[in-house]
Amino acid sequence: MTHGLTIAFHGQNAANFRAGFERLIEPGHTVLDLSDDLSGPGEREAYARADVIVGIRLDDTLPAPAAARLFHAPAAGTDAIDTRRLPATTALCNCHGHEQAIAEYVFAALLQRHVPLAVADADLRQDRWTWWAGRPGALRSELGGQTLGLLGYGHIAQALAPRARAFGMRVHAANRSPVRDPQVHQAWSLTELTPFLAGLDVLVVTLPLTPQTQGLVNADLLSALPRGAWVINVGRGPVIDEAALHGALSSGHLGGAVIDTWYQYPNAERSTCAPSRLDFRTLPNVTMTPHMSGWTEGTVRRRQQTIADNIARLVRGHPLDHVVRAATPA
Repeated sequence: MTHGLTIAFHGQNAANFRAGFERLIEPGHTVLDLSDDLSGPGEREAYARADVIVGIRLDDTLPAPAAARLFHAPAAGTDAIDTRRLPATTALCNCHGHEQAIAEYVFAALLQRHVPLAVADADLRQDRWTWWAGRPGALRSELGGQTLGLLGYGHIAQALAPRARAFGMRVHAANRSPVRDPQVHQAWSLTELTPFLAGLDVLVVTLPLTPQTQGLVNADLLSALPRGAWVINVGRGPVIDEAALHGALSSGHLGGAVIDTWYQYPNAERSTCAPSRLDFRTLPNVTMTPHMSGWTEGTVRRRQQTIADNIARLVRGHPLDHVVRAATPA
């Protein structure tokens, strides 16, 4: 290594990946911890001079990262990073490593519909044998035999498909590019969503948020799902039209939804907020979680390693991994 890099972890989100980071990189680098608003002494200048920035946000409230050779999101989504503010010589990379955690979340959500352990436990503690084998009305449904639709076939969906097959589910997928995976029984393009949706018991949305995917799942497409189908959103909230989703749930067309990605989030101006401008919380057929599906110790470790590995590649002049936007040579 000819010289050490200055690596800036910007903001609270990036700070989650900071502990122990020096152990993953070669000696000689300087690692800085910068606040979200860069209000500390010298922080704005340090941000502008950093060789590597680890962060999830870049907008006009922040200095231009003029010296950055690499802007690394410690997450899969980069929709809050305004690439127009990145120098042409700055590469933008992201991280995955969350697909195993999200797959476990999705199957926890699916299984709780068919195996009501919590309800059975609560009832039996009150001497109610609600789910006793042989009791009239106690028969449960099974996850196996249902059809799971995966909207988007990236890292998350590719982790879900074999797990679904292991439970005996049929797996359908819709994706921008062709899907040729033996784990998938049938695949459609994103221009064929109506027939894709028509045969599903459960739709799992895994798409990132882009101008092309915002509001993609609208009222017409939700109505194409069979009555009683379920929706699980672990992609980005606005991929499903907010009002259309609320309407399909409140009308009873959808049997239910598990929503982990939302339309409103806390930020620097507000430490807490409702996750939507609409009142999902009063709907009895909705399970709400606070964007937690991929947030595990394993995810943090894997993403730290991805960032450290890319820093090593940058120093050695090797091609970077997980490139969202490549740098233009100076």
